[in-house]
Amino acid sequence: MLFGLDGVELGLIIVFLSLFAGILSGFPVAFAISGAGIFAFAIIAFLDTQGVLIHNVVDPSSQAFRDLLASGVNPETISKFRYPDLPVISTPVFERGWEVAIDRNLSFIVNRMNERVFAGQSIETLLAVLMFVMMGITLERSKIANDLLTTMARIFGPLPGGLAVSVVVVGAFLAASTGIVGATVVTMGLLSLPTMLRNGYSPELSTGVIAASGTLGQIIPPSIVIVLLGTLAGDLYSTAQESRALAAGCSDALTLLGEPAVVSVGTLFQAALLPGILLAFLYAAYAFGYALLNPSKAPPVEFERSDGEVITRNEALTWFLGVPIALIGGALMLGQVGLIGSQSVVVGSFTEVGESASLRTNVSEQCKASMIELHGQEAWDEAVAQQQGIEAAGGAQQSERLTEEEIAAAVEAKAAAAAPIGTGVAILAIMLALILTTARGVAPGADARPLAIGLGGVGLMLLADILFVGPQTSSGAMVLWLAIPALIALWACRHAVVRLAQNELIRVVFPPLVLIVAVLGSILGGVTNPTPAAALGAAGAIMLAAYRKLREEEKSGKIIIYSTFSVMLMILIGANFDLRMNQETVAFESWVAFIISYAAYLYAAFGLLYGCWVLLRTKVLSPVVRETAKVTSMVFTILIGSQLLNLVVISFGGEHYIQQFLRSFDSEFKVFLIVMLVLFVLGFVLDFLEIIYIVIPIVGPVIYGGSFDPKWVTIMIAVNLQTSFLTPPFGFALFYLRGVAPPSVTTGHIYRGIIPFVLIQVLGLAILWFFPAIVTIVPALIPN
Repeated sequence: MLFGLDGVELGLIIVFLSLFAGILSGFPVAFAISGAGIFAFAIIAFLDTQGVLIHNVVDPSSQAFRDLLASGVNPETISKFRYPDLPVISTPVFERGWEVAIDRNLSFIVNRMNERVFAGQSIETLLAVLMFVMMGITLERSKIANDLLTTMARIFGPLPGGLAVSVVVVGAFLAASTGIVGATVVTMGLLSLPTMLRNGYSPELSTGVIAASGTLGQIIPPSIVIVLLGTLAGDLYSTAQESRALAAGCSDALTLLGEPAVVSVGTLFQAALLPGILLAFLYAAYAFGYALLNPSKAPPVEFERSDGEVITRNEALTWFLGVPIALIGGALMLGQVGLIGSQSVVVGSFTEVGESASLRTNVSEQCKASMIELHGQEAWDEAVAQQQGIEAAGGAQQSERLTEEEIAAAVEAKAAAAAPIGTGVAILAIMLALILTTARGVAPGADARPLAIGLGGVGLMLLADILFVGPQTSSGAMVLWLAIPALIALWACRHAVVRLAQNELIRVVFPPLVLIVAVLGSILGGVTNPTPAAALGAAGAIMLAAYRKLREEEKSGKIIIYSTFSVMLMILIGANFDLRMNQETVAFESWVAFIISYAAYLYAAFGLLYGCWVLLRTKVLSPVVRETAKVTSMVFTILIGSQLLNLVVISFGGEHYIQQFLRSFDSEFKVFLIVMLVLFVLGFVLDFLEIIYIVIPIVGPVIYGGSFDPKWVTIMIAVNLQTSFLTPPFGFALFYLRGVAPPSVTTGHIYRGIIPFVLIQVLGLAILWFFPAIVTIVPALIPN
């Protein structure tokens, strides 16, 4: 052995040093990773042929090994780490020679590229990366950050540390709309750093809060990190749990866990929402506390307001807080008592399958013992009682086709139990009412009669739904009954929008907020997966940027506005009409709805093309496409290069060696803590992409193969990876900020300023460690 190290240990050191040298060589990281893999493999193969790399493994022919097997120990858990006294034998790291290893690697490369890059579910999910990147770069080019910083500074500026708090708020907002760290840090560094320094803020606090807030895009959805992690986590968790189930003596993971071993990117977005908000809150709290303790280094700043309307405190509390709470709270209460709810009378053609027991009970004794250890004796006894009850009732009820009479009776029963006000009508009424009441609060001195007429129209719409629209009313008849009240409300909303547009906060925040709600709402609500939502976000960002450019040129943006309404019209029609034209009989109202929705689709497509032409004419589209291609090609090239490096580690047994070491610990918490510490240290020298694609596939089978919730594991990793952008000396956010900071701000200022925020990251990890419900509560509440 060389230096007393095992041959595999030396191989891992060679791989790490090759990777580190490649990254520091100045070559593009995507190509440096591939080169490091080839270079490391060549060195390891040469040393192996010289007999330098000797690997010690447990001797499976020894009596001590056979005694362990006879005692019931799983052979997969036997290693020299867990049983150091077992006899070992010396073997080369390449058991059958490096020639066989390289031939096997080439085969693996083709298979892995096909599985993880070019085919299957992964490629569809990875397409979301491209479109989220395009969405973020487009919004960054549309100068939204400039408007947001100016507006938030007017709101928070008078508070101690208000400018720093406004930077955190804008950072969270941009994270939810872009998810790109570099663009956010550079933009906020250019816009807010000179203003903060000019108003007496310390360089340390200014640079620290800008760099930290810019990295919120790592965790707040739509996060590219979570998309990339999610594509790996789903496969790793499923495979690891299947292996765990087989080791426990069960037939599959569903039997052992009592639920499918599945985790999706959409679920991870739900899980990341509260941790992202928590980190933003901790950043803002630190900035506020720092200002209270050091008022001279973060003084309050007064900005001249551009709004002429004076709004009293009582008016603000009434219209911006009291009325929205009353509307939304009242609707929720009516929903609880059954006055608002679904009016659908759709029933299935088959009877429901009888409920099964919470756990499978017809399992082997070994599987039974494993399930009791995992779920507890009480859960097992309950499942046994449930199964006995099912068998006493004649066994599980099978699904059977219903007769026409039974279907008609089920429809009548469902219609009789339907709520008087439909959920869709109630949501539309609340949205219209909020627009009208907010407009009243924005301009309390203006004429209130148009808004009152509009609220009357909203009330008539609800009354018409109660009196004339029933569960079995056709969609066409419903539209006719609600058309006049809705038109009255929309006429009033036109006046309301004019007033709202005069308010700077609403004018700046509302357009990107609508886009965020549309994208994240569809994902977090379980309506669709991230890829279609990302496409919607990219298209919406293009139209938003085009509208902004048209307004700068003092030209009409009506085409963009009408295109947006066309999309909303398509959604409303699709939710209320049956647009399947390939049926034997199609109702007249369905044909009318199809023609209108198709016309709206064509106009929306025209609006998108028009927006692209506006951005092309104003020289915005070309750099957006170029930057998108650059970022996404880097991501995919790193993905491919990291697969090559991973295969090198696998070829000489490095992956198996690391996993054996981790499995030698009896405590899952200890194993996960070790992995988190390693990831934290690697964040000093490696980018998050290298860590995701190189390290996670190696340690993933261990950390996803235990009893921890995979959502919690993934979000903890994501928050930990966020430190890779912040930790000196190689934090990328620090380099981005250094590139745009004025000469008066030194690298020392940036390093000293970021240290408290790195500690806040550690505090955030500790909070999530001790309170995992912060991660799991949102996915538990929202169906996916």
